[in-house]
Amino acid sequence: MEKRKILREIVEELKKEKLTRKKVWRIVKRICKKYKLKSMPTSVQILQACSSKEKEKLKEFLLMKPTRTISGVTVITVVAKPAKCPGKCIYCPKGEKAPQSYTGLEPAVQRAIRNNYDPFLQVKDRIRQYKLMGHPVDKVELIIIGGTFNALEKEYQEWFVKRLFDALNGRDGKNLEEALKLNEKARIRCSGLTIETRPDYCFQKHINQMLQLGTTRVEIGVQSVYPEVLKRVNRIHTIEEVKKATQLLKDSCLKCTYHIMPGLPGVDFESDLKQFKILFENEDFRPDSLKIYPTLVIKGTQLYEMWKRGEYKALTEEKAAELIAKAMEYIPKYCRIIRVQRDIPANQIVAGVKKGNLREIVERRAEKMGIRIKEIRYREVGHKAMKGVKV
Repeated sequence: MEKRKILREIVEELKKEKLTRKKVWRIVKRICKKYKLKSMPTSVQILQACSSKEKEKLKEFLLMKPTRTISGVTVITVVAKPAKCPGKCIYCPKGEKAPQSYTGLEPAVQRAIRNNYDPFLQVKDRIRQYKLMGHPVDKVELIIIGGTFNALEKEYQEWFVKRLFDALNGRDGKNLEEALKLNEKARIRCSGLTIETRPDYCFQKHINQMLQLGTTRVEIGVQSVYPEVLKRVNRIHTIEEVKKATQLLKDSCLKCTYHIMPGLPGVDFESDLKQFKILFENEDFRPDSLKIYPTLVIKGTQLYEMWKRGEYKALTEEKAAELIAKAMEYIPKYCRIIRVQRDIPANQIVAGVKKGNLREIVERRAEKMGIRIKEIRYREVGHKAMKGVKV
């Protein structure tokens, strides 16, 4: 029987039932068995066979990766062209055709490579993927990653951001200012623009440029609050520069996200835990959000050579989960933990945390230890509902 007709039969059967996610796939399995299909259709294929009304009714049960948009905004990550980074960190990978600090095999970087690092095409590609997965794409947050974006030429930065907004607007603006203005009434609105940078590239002149680009949030690679650790890993910037960048961001009404790396060389478990306490007790820090990236050993880095010589031992999954679970005690309710693991394929990680669901492991560990998690994402209605909590 023709595949399209089988997909339509699945849709018609689903419409008759009071559905749950499990029930959907029982029905799909039954129909596949009836026609002796070698494999089951994907959620995307079933949604493609639906009319607009059917899609609205069924997408709740067929939606792929629902956490991607559960916070009410669709995140689109785009990657700037590969360029030399001002830093020379010992743990930092440099993949083929990839920006500094990326292996080239991360999903966002793969998408960028596929589109020749063109910002317009990256956005269009990601919007298409979201639509195929059944996600709403009317309100997005753009995140620019890839080395140190504001170390690139000013003209490139402005062109890059303009093309991002051209893709959302569905038409080309004459210049960046017009593209930003057009987006105020566009069908796909940008609710936030985030730029990744270093603390020493986050001073007033850099912030003025980021504000001109329409930036609303800045991610800075802090990595550690200990000066001797920053020196040891060849981070180049200082803790005083972290404090200065943080103050300037807050004075400029920009949201501030810190990247923190537990498990760096020379830092023991207790010191790692203590730094989370310092982050929120010391008023010079207190970021609005965190990305927690346990240190990973990647082939081709200086850290890999240290690991081979027995000079460095990476955090195990068990220790990383325990550490971050205990750190939850110090993270206040105004802070959002955006990520708890780098998006690096497990087969690229020589030593360190390889499990992609580290956040879930951390949350379960914290609950067992009786630690109350206060950070924003954990308390969100959508995430609680997904865990079966009545809200």
